[in-house]
Amino acid sequence: MPLPHADLVLRGGPVHTMAGAGSGTAIAVHAGHVQRVGDAADCTDLVGPRTEVVDLNGRAVIPGINDAHLHATWLGALWPDTLFGGEQPGPAPERPLRTVEDQRAAILRAGDLLARLGITSYTEPGLGPGEDEGATGAFGSSVVAQYRSLAAEGKLRARVTTLWLYGELDGPSTLADFRAGLAAMDMSTPDPRLLRFAGVKIFADGIPPMRTACTCYPDGTRPDLLVAGENSAEREDNLRRMILAAHQAGLQVGVHATGDHAIELFLDAVQQAGKSDLRHYVIHGDLVSPAQLKRMATLGVGLSTQAGIAVRTADLVTAALGPDRSTWPLQEAFDAGVPLCLSSDAPVLSPDWRSEIAAADELLGPAANPRERVARLLRCYTVHSARQDGAESWKGTLAEGMVADLCVLAADPLALTAAELPDVDVEMTVLGGRVVHAK
Repeated sequence: MPLPHADLVLRGGPVHTMAGAGSGTAIAVHAGHVQRVGDAADCTDLVGPRTEVVDLNGRAVIPGINDAHLHATWLGALWPDTLFGGEQPGPAPERPLRTVEDQRAAILRAGDLLARLGITSYTEPGLGPGEDEGATGAFGSSVVAQYRSLAAEGKLRARVTTLWLYGELDGPSTLADFRAGLAAMDMSTPDPRLLRFAGVKIFADGIPPMRTACTCYPDGTRPDLLVAGENSAEREDNLRRMILAAHQAGLQVGVHATGDHAIELFLDAVQQAGKSDLRHYVIHGDLVSPAQLKRMATLGVGLSTQAGIAVRTADLVTAALGPDRSTWPLQEAFDAGVPLCLSSDAPVLSPDWRSEIAAADELLGPAANPRERVARLLRCYTVHSARQDGAESWKGTLAEGMVADLCVLAADPLALTAAELPDVDVEMTVLGGRVVHAK
């Protein structure tokens, strides 16, 4: 029996599936999924009277970008401003979302921006009752309600994964509030492939430039964890109890941990929790050590990091820690086999993944094969991010049968260096076979 005609065929340019050796010069899409990848002749029989055919004329197709750590609601409130509007971080612009209509508009505004950048999935890393009284209005329970409404109405322009937050953003949390949050958690969603509640976010510590990362500083001090407790030992035990409680509930845990001591405590808890496939991960991981990276690989713990922040804050980190501390060891993460996601932390930075890949390349230093490096870094925005979402069986590559989330670039990224990538335009974005951006 012949296959049904495609809804969309893109032909005449490189199609990088990111699925092993799979590639071609044409891709056919039917019913929201990849129907076939090959050359133009391979897709000829799939073109019917209602098929939309796009001639690429040398433009390239890659899987849709998945930003694994992006505060979209806050981004929609602040854009085009970011926290790093200049070369150094500064105070956030004050543009609070005071009503649910404001929150809804911010989500939609961010969706438009992300579609123009080829981003088809992102993680909102921390929404929930811990921020119901927050000054920005961008992280509380009402934002969750707006996501649910927009998903039900079919108005989201990217797939959204959410982590619940039971403390303050960049601030303290308590074991009691955390347990109460788990008990009251509502995981319902109109479409789990469009909006998914994956687990919880915990703030273990702060950041090195502010001397709030849980690590030893040159003067011998080591800041405490952000998790509440009467003393350091109790704080550490409460962090462990939070992680174990979420794990036992079958929830993914993303821990904001920048200091090596905070990371070690997280890994100890994951090891105690026992083997699972919940995809727990470290967020940021500025001071993760090579030994910890090897341990993360063994435990199946991922890393979601932001190369652009590393480049921008290098001088501040050196001033706080001294010149001899190793930070942001991307190559060591690759060597250890850690599932590494690159992300923007927007609106700390712009959500432009092309600039993030260029920043990662800068951190890594000279490449023996610059184009192979671009392919590796692209996987950190597609394949690895899908793994973090527990969704690698249906998104993250353009293999046949996968969802048709893709973007069209003006030039072939695998024929460029990472430094050239920021100048390449995104010309089309497709979400589940539906065109959500066309230049």
